[in-house]
Amino acid sequence: MVTMKIVITNGRHEADFMINKFKQDKHKLVIINSDQRFGQYMSNINHVPVLFGDSTKAYTLDDAGIQDADVLIALSTDDIINYITCITAKKVFNVKRTVSVVRNPKRVDLFKKLGIDSVICSTYLLGESIKYESLIESFTKTLSLENDKIVITEIMIEDDYLIAEKIIKNIKFPPNVNISCIFRDPSVIIPNGDSTIKAGDKLIIVSTTEDQDMIVEFFETKVNKNE
Repeated sequence: MVTMKIVITNGRHEADFMINKFKQDKHKLVIINSDQRFGQYMSNINHVPVLFGDSTKAYTLDDAGIQDADVLIALSTDDIINYITCITAKKVFNVKRTVSVVRNPKRVDLFKKLGIDSVICSTYLLGESIKYESLIESFTKTLSLENDKIVITEIMIEDDYLIAEKIIKNIKFPPNVNISCIFRDPSVIIPNGDSTIKAGDKLIIVSTTEDQDMIVEFFETKVNKNE
């Protein structure tokens, strides 16, 4: 197995998940997190050093020693922070591959055009997809959405959404909907028909490119308060 130098910036339980998986495969990890309290938790649980700082600043990345890293994964909930982190890592520190998680699926193509190697809307599936990969080429291929055959969409359920507090088996979904998992902090739920979608849940949905807009519109339909 080829050992990679992997940089993980920000994130909470998704970062903790990846640290654990990559550590099992003996990869060299560089962890940067702006949340000192959660960073300390990750450090204590996984027995790895965590640098507390702003990953958009070159001096933070320099202090962390990311020069010539194989992969950098940016997991902030702020898409712009992830973008700046990835571009700085690539252009200033010669990081070979950058991966950015985005909350807004409409930014996937834009971020790719701006120079980020892989852009996805799922953190859990990111870890699951690459935890058995060791080579950079395989890693990149696993995450690639360039064939546009499938998309992974992340939707945060608000309390005024029509499907909030509904049991999955009682919801009349459109065709070709696959809810891969539900983030309900601090848990990750693999749903079944008896699972309830709650306000505050983050749904990870796998679909075809053609169905994405329709699926997003369905999930984000709000309650008509005039009825």
